[in-house]
Amino acid sequence: MGYTLITGGSSGIGFELARTFLKHDHRVIIVASRQDKLTEAQEKLQNEFGREVLIYQQDLAKLGAAAELYRRLKSANLSIEILINNAGIGKIGATEKIDFQDDEKMMILNIINLVELCKLFLAEMYQNKKGKILNVSSMGAFQPGPYTSTYFASKSFVLSYSKAIHYEAKNKGVQISTLCPGTTNTNFFNRDGMETPPFSMSAERVAEYTYSKFFQGKEVIIPGVLNKVIRFLPEKLKSFFVARIKDY
Repeated sequence: MGYTLITGGSSGIGFELARTFLKHDHRVIIVASRQDKLTEAQEKLQNEFGREVLIYQQDLAKLGAAAELYRRLKSANLSIEILINNAGIGKIGATEKIDFQDDEKMMILNIINLVELCKLFLAEMYQNKKGKILNVSSMGAFQPGPYTSTYFASKSFVLSYSKAIHYEAKNKGVQISTLCPGTTNTNFFNRDGMETPPFSMSAERVAEYTYSKFFQGKEVIIPGVLNKVIRFLPEKLKSFFVARIKDY
């Protein structure tokens, strides 16, 4: 059995996905930008499951980082069976007040390096006629995001890109799925000094639901009944509620 590679695996949904995959006897590699957080996550996971968890420090908010990570994995002769592109960042605030460099990092992490990792591993998976990729998008992919404009737009890209390569891959033995979680109880909001909205799902519930649907071959995974309903609300109404999130 090859490895499941999870980017952004040291916290939040990524960490809970690592827990869930380990629970189901997968071999797991987690990637994150901070070595201290990686080591802490590795210790927690190994203590809980009594199994080795590999860690790779790589800042995927930098250009060229995806290719460097791929090279390091190949040098270690590690076979990746499942790729989970979970790493991502978002900023909340008026568009003109968010620093351009923050937006640039967001686009590199959320879009460019996700695409590069998909391309690098897809070529292998097509050759082997097997493999799975899970790209983490957001409910924000289905609408514009006032006061979180670049983040929502980046997640719309992830959904569109993933659906396109899902179509290309469907007859080649490779599965491409997209996870679109709603607000989740992670440190996403805390980074901007905000409180997590009260209707948020736990990262653990999101991960468990995702695992089940992913292995059923679901193309677009939306955890939570409320999120499924919200998806089909009028765009203006959704934009109104999204704009209110900045007030939490």
